[in-house]
Amino acid sequence: MPPAPPPPFEKVLVANRGEIAVRIIRTCRELGIATVAIHSDLDESALHVRMADEVRSLGGRTPAESYLDTGAVIDAARAAGVDAVHPGYGFLSESADFARAVRAAGLTFVGPPAEAIEVMGDKLAARRAAAAAGVAPVPGQDQPVTSVDQVVAFGEAHGWPVAVKAAHGGGGRGLRVLDGPATAGEAVDSARRESEASFGREELYVERYLPWPRHVEVQVLADVHGAAVWVGERDCSVQRRHQKLLEESPAFGLADDLRRRMGEAAVRLTLSSGYVNAGTVEFLVQDDEFFFLEMNARLQVEHPVTEAVTGIDLVAEQLRVAAGEPLSLTQDEIELRGHAIECRINAEDPAGGRFVPSPGRITRLVEPGGPFCRFDAGYASGDEVSQYYDNLIGKVVVWGRDREEARRRMQRALDELVVEGVATTVPAHRAVLAAPEFIAGSHSTSWLEKRLDLSGLEPAVVAPPSGGDEDTGRVRRDVDVEVDGRRFRVSLWVPDVEPAAASPRSRPRPATGATAAAGSGGSADGSVTVPMQGTIVTVLVAEGDEVEADQTVCVLEAMKMENQISAGKAGTVARLDVEAGQAVSAGDVVMVIE
Repeated sequence: MPPAPPPPFEKVLVANRGEIAVRIIRTCRELGIATVAIHSDLDESALHVRMADEVRSLGGRTPAESYLDTGAVIDAARAAGVDAVHPGYGFLSESADFARAVRAAGLTFVGPPAEAIEVMGDKLAARRAAAAAGVAPVPGQDQPVTSVDQVVAFGEAHGWPVAVKAAHGGGGRGLRVLDGPATAGEAVDSARRESEASFGREELYVERYLPWPRHVEVQVLADVHGAAVWVGERDCSVQRRHQKLLEESPAFGLADDLRRRMGEAAVRLTLSSGYVNAGTVEFLVQDDEFFFLEMNARLQVEHPVTEAVTGIDLVAEQLRVAAGEPLSLTQDEIELRGHAIECRINAEDPAGGRFVPSPGRITRLVEPGGPFCRFDAGYASGDEVSQYYDNLIGKVVVWGRDREEARRRMQRALDELVVEGVATTVPAHRAVLAAPEFIAGSHSTSWLEKRLDLSGLEPAVVAPPSGGDEDTGRVRRDVDVEVDGRRFRVSLWVPDVEPAAASPRSRPRPATGATAAAGSGGSADGSVTVPMQGTIVTVLVAEGDEVEADQTVCVLEAMKMENQISAGKAGTVARLDVEAGQAVSAGDVVMVIE
């Protein structure tokens, strides 16, 4: 057996958290690369921190105070003496300024050049780049939205519905669909708020909203030597709130000629834009036509399904390309075998199709096993799912010789998966996998919300963590400690008690009645409560205002999702107990209507 090739880097800082940080650390370990994890105050004992060789604290609680603080991340990388920084997805992964800062610090950024990030991160510039490469974008405008009247005029000219989207974002953040002019003002304001909160930019643009498309994306890899390949495609049409819930590869029922043309278009755009490293070109497919949607200049959440059908470790390819090595394979060498499905396990209660965020402590987590089953998790038993971060707990990925075998294997894997302490999206996944439309492949991006009946899903009853008996003696506990950025495991003799229960502010509550609905909050007695822990981003009424039943009175943000809180009855706002920017807990009364 020939000796293993030398690792592309000696030490890499993973500028992320959760399951993607864990996933990157695993590949680095296989390649013989030491890893450095970063963490906020809330994540000081998180799974990615426990797995890394070294750790550096960023301080803070919110993303802006920690993972989005470019200066703090660069300082941590310098202090740890790393060679490279891998941004994962989300956070700073598509920040051209961060990529430049990494390189200015004399380090390697495991991602595309800053110039390519700027082009593809600006959705308007990306639309123009796609058109120049001969790849037709979704019909829309290439200039930012400057007024609500502009959106209304576009809808009247091109037909409703239309989509208002963040010009510097992705992942469904800052996207609102308008069925007509009546909701244009509220939708534009909401999209701007979410875009600013998620990406630090508020620019929007408008395009046609196709009525029944499939969302198909093509994985690309490109090196610094001018080579680029497309590594199959993924169908990501099962979505709620314009965010993906289930992905599969290859796209079921896609004609071979259409698949080839999409792959060639993705490579053409990749080369024409000077793109290097891993990226994803996303398309909307309808009536055997495909339209460019956007290019994500990073690793995608759903990349494991591509790895499952190709046998290619995409993170390993990223690291080698970043080190200046050529791609390890040519287009002719890429072969897709079988079918893979991924289910994103989010801390959300899907009862009634509402998908209410469910932060809290995971009291028990049992991973599924068996042949051809993979579970990429960012949490373990005892870990806290915070309201401040994305609520993705992990991803179940299965492979089968064909789609039906993969579908049945996923059903079995979800039956084995156990997550207690928070509600999860598993009941919705079961409904999707059993639905005739999904089995037939006739679903679209709006199918889950418009056609799939989730009304029978009961609200999750989440039991709070149990306490312990303080008089049960002392036992040995193995814990991790940090000394000068390095982690060591030590043994302590401590009282034999269970981990402390979550505080009242973070403890999950049973999701029942109005508290289970993201758009609810009001009760018959006039009190308006919030269904979950989060932050009030805007208050739409004042004391003395007259309101109608079911009128939205404030907007709550929890786990990067906006939730409209509405009045339970018509009347006058007699008492207002919150203001924009205020943190609230599940069940808090925010106003009273008489």
